[in-house]
Amino acid sequence: MTDLLRKPSGISGKVHDITPASAGWGYVGFGLYHLKSGERAAEQTGETEVILVLVEGKAKIIGSGKDFGELGDRMKVFEKKPPHCVYVPAGSDWTAEATTDCVLAICTAPAMPGREAQQIGPEGISLVERGKGANTRYIYPIAMEDRDVADSLLVTEVFTPSGNWSSYPPHRHDEDNYPEMTYLEETYYHRLNPAQGFGFQRVFTEDGSLDETMAVSDGDVVLVPKGHHPCGVPHGYEMYYLNVMAGPLRKWRFQNHPDHDWIYQRDSK
Repeated sequence: MTDLLRKPSGISGKVHDITPASAGWGYVGFGLYHLKSGERAAEQTGETEVILVLVEGKAKIIGSGKDFGELGDRMKVFEKKPPHCVYVPAGSDWTAEATTDCVLAICTAPAMPGREAQQIGPEGISLVERGKGANTRYIYPIAMEDRDVADSLLVTEVFTPSGNWSSYPPHRHDEDNYPEMTYLEETYYHRLNPAQGFGFQRVFTEDGSLDETMAVSDGDVVLVPKGHHPCGVPHGYEMYYLNVMAGPLRKWRFQNHPDHDWIYQRDSK
């Protein structure tokens, strides 16, 4: 067994602190704060760029010396309002002071200094429907490659309805072979509604060298170092996840599993 399923370390403060070193890879970092009103979080960005995502609640955010004021209006993630996010470049710092109880995600990847700190969303982030039938899900593309807002980071949110599958048909992006495929490490931060629910995620390679199926609970993070990585949620519960991807090239090019690509081909007609 590998250590792909990461449970939160507690219920307050920094409950996830995943670094490339702790993940055993080279690019993606993911942190998560649970803050009460009046509590603060602050970090240096160092050699990484950062996208702060207000998953829930409101906070006053300063990034790279720029005061963005109070951001956030999605008090519960399953309200499905578009997120308020902030980009902070490498070689700087950020602070966040919660003005309500809030959940703040910290998405990081290697970068050079030079970009300007900026707010991302909610303007310009629209809900996109993807898939058909029980494969339907809804996406907020926060910082994908069509938006020149980062050097390395690709960040997106996905809402998967009750009983549906997501990141499906199974696909992978684990070879640096552009334009056919790009190498992208990825994290999935999962939430469930109602919170006592559960979902499943399988991470597997075609040669069988990696094959893990995990039951995920509200607040868990799954690491995807390579291979295919579909997930699903049982009837009665809906799933949210925040994806962070990064690699040597800021482009998302993947290949579907050859056994299951027929589903994509059928549904894309």
